Amino acid sequence: MLSRRALILAAGTLPLAACTGSDAYARTVAETWRLLPGGAGFPAGSLVHAATLAANSHNTQPWRFSVSERRVRIAPDLSRRTPVVDPDDHHLFASLGCAAETMLQAAPGYGWRGEVTALDPRLGLTLDFIPAPAIPGELFLAIPRRASTRNEYDGRAAAPDQLRALAAAAGPRVDLALITDAGRLGQATDFIVRGNAAQVGDRAFRRELKAWIRFDAGEALARRDGLFAAASGNPTSPRILGERLFDLAFTEKGETDKIVRQMRSSAGLAVFSSHDGGVAGWVEAGRAFTRFALQATAAGMKLAFLNQAVEDVPSRAEFSRWLGSDLRPDLVVRFGYGPDMPKSLRRPIAQVLVS
Repeated sequence: MLSRRALILAAGTLPLAACTGSDAYARTVAETWRLLPGGAGFPAGSLVHAATLAANSHNTQPWRFSVSERRVRIAPDLSRRTPVVDPDDHHLFASLGCAAETMLQAAPGYGWRGEVTALDPRLGLTLDFIPAPAIPGELFLAIPRRASTRNEYDGRAAAPDQLRALAAAAGPRVDLALITDAGRLGQATDFIVRGNAAQVGDRAFRRELKAWIRFDAGEALARRDGLFAAASGNPTSPRILGERLFDLAFTEKGETDKIVRQMRSSAGLAVFSSHDGGVAGWVEAGRAFTRFALQATAAGMKLAFLNQAVEDVPSRAEFSRWLGSDLRPDLVVRFGYGPDMPKSLRRPIAQVLVS
């Protein structure tokens, strides 16, 4: 049995910067967004660290990890729920799927191969690993480069061979609708805008979103979670001012205009719909998205979620009919080419690893 302390020491707990300026933030990002060395034996700490780099809703990081021998369990951390935007914990379990798949894609780079061997809505996922040839492939190398890039892209189209690679990455258990036609993208934009309008007008949604925004580098460094304002292209300021600016800027018209610009600049939209219902399907959607995202990152693309059309229930039903599907659409992601943006932080493994 590996002790929690031994794992943390083996992985090298990432330090919290002592100062709170932008330089300290940049250094901490560099320390966080990297792959750790594997070392001898089962690289549990390195795999857990890689998993913490996975995409997750609002960067809540709603996971807890435990390790024994060659097994890792990823449990839901319900203290990090977002009950307004995600009342049935759909995004929470999709986030666990993202963490699991990131760990599975990291394993070959360290000379291991893993699989999900159990799933329980209360206990989460169990992953078991066996030794395998070390293959640090392109998806492994893409893990620290993948990010939710929420700025406008440059409008370039994706080549047909790249779209085929993205479609293949999603896998067989999830329906993937790849939308690249301008007319269809415009129609999809209307659904996203409609869902967004419902959210912007909801006071509870605004309060919840505001609580997960980290308005300046000092707050982001202290918390190591949430949505760093600069990562979305917004100015940074102390929370007392940032909250006031948020209330002024977060309007239906302002958000609609931003969504329209973002969509027009994107190469396409990807909609993931799992074949399975409930928690198993939500986890699978997260896993499929992660393979897609790592493939896109390896090809030099950027991605960002635009989930408003699946988060607002009336919009989701209409969006599903428009897709011509009887499945619940799980995740909506725009993709394209554009510049790098600042990244949000992750908590060190000392905060997510339990005995």
